[in-house]
Amino acid sequence: MEFIGFPKQAVGFFKELSENNNREWFNEHKKQYQEMILLPAQAFVLSLGESLKLLSNSIEYDLRTSGVGSIFRISRDIRFSKDKTPYKTHLGILFWEGHRKKMMNPGFYFQIDTDGAVFYTGFYQFPKDYLQAYREAVDDQRLGSELAAILKVIREQVGFEVGGDRYKRVPSGYDTEHPRADLLQYKGLWAKSPFMDPEVISRSELVDMCFHNAVRMIALHKWLVHIDQVILS
Repeated sequence: MEFIGFPKQAVGFFKELSENNNREWFNEHKKQYQEMILLPAQAFVLSLGESLKLLSNSIEYDLRTSGVGSIFRISRDIRFSKDKTPYKTHLGILFWEGHRKKMMNPGFYFQIDTDGAVFYTGFYQFPKDYLQAYREAVDDQRLGSELAAILKVIREQVGFEVGGDRYKRVPSGYDTEHPRADLLQYKGLWAKSPFMDPEVISRSELVDMCFHNAVRMIALHKWLVHIDQVILS
């Protein structure tokens, strides 16, 4: 499964879907979705997944398209949402490392939407046991200072960002004047690469670009994985 790039029409597919987000339109264009999105996505997962293992050999990926693998399903879960549009207008792909289900681990996330693509590393939302371990690590002088230094380096790279959902206050039990109070407030923590335009997505070099972005953010991934290993020990 050689990855040669996503077709140039891939971004256009998501733009059309955003304007026609209904089951009738999608069913009429399902073959295009399978050929322009899913098939190259599987080749991308295989190629980038093997590359990421050079950075951390325990990183996992899965070629299945049913939702249990690296490629997220395009269907939205609308049971508890006010937004009843049935489909996502982006492609999401995850590479993860850890003992939990895929979304419950630190990892790398790639997304194509109506404008282009972006590459992340981190944790979208900390599981409950991990959240407590994360706070204890941030409070620890050595581990907390190490995380602060990692994030500083990432932020200083052109186009890279650090973010994540946060609580409004420092959690109880910690000094509100803690030197890393801002880090204690995170519910999840991620770093994001510069935006990649559609021209890049349609080339085989996309894998190399994502890999080099991963290299620049790998320290954060390894720090988060280390905290997970502390929980298991």
